[in-house]
Amino acid sequence: MRLGVNIDHIATLREARGIAYPDPVEAAFIAESAGADGITVHLRVDRRHIKERDVNILKETVKTYLNVEASLDEGIQNFLCKVQPQWVCIVPENPEERTTSGGINLKKMKEQVKNAVEKLKSNEIKVSLFIEPEIEAIQASRDIGADAIELNTGRYADSPNPINELSKIEEAARAGINFGLEVHAGHGLNLRNVKHIARIKEIVELNIGHSIISRAVIVGLDKAVIEMKEAIKNAE
Repeated sequence: MRLGVNIDHIATLREARGIAYPDPVEAAFIAESAGADGITVHLRVDRRHIKERDVNILKETVKTYLNVEASLDEGIQNFLCKVQPQWVCIVPENPEERTTSGGINLKKMKEQVKNAVEKLKSNEIKVSLFIEPEIEAIQASRDIGADAIELNTGRYADSPNPINELSKIEEAARAGINFGLEVHAGHGLNLRNVKHIARIKEIVELNIGHSIISRAVIVGLDKAVIEMKEAIKNAE
């Protein structure tokens, strides 16, 4: 199972002071050296952390693969088509939210998402959709032409009774494979709760950010990545 390390909050620290450090580009190098299988960043409309400069440099320096989370904003989509990261994950975005709060609503936005997927794929970019673990959303993702789905594990991570949420994720992961989609997962995962998700054999990639960067403040980024890699490996 691959581990994509989300380094957004390295940039959050940088932006807190409006200075040049810490640099997410340096963080990506450390994370890869510690065993990260990929690097993930979210280029938000409000540019609250990651900037175009970061994405441009990361595309040239990341040795594994670069996954950029992004909304359907036309300017951002055009920018990504020029930069051509290996992956783009289309996510919903609310300017009032602290972090992505749920999967994209494909009932309401199917045509817009389909157009974005076609445009990105025509520029040789693989596309995943961040969705809730629901069969209808998975089928819509297949119909839209996505290469992968990323199942939102936020409800599982926050639930006082995570077993019920876990079963939904397991069912969704099996459905994703049956529909011919690569299955990723992420949101709210940490060293304590990742093991159950890591045991789902249909999931091939986990994207984890906040818990790794938070842990890195205490033990260092390299050790935080190694710890998460070990937690995933030991659970499989």
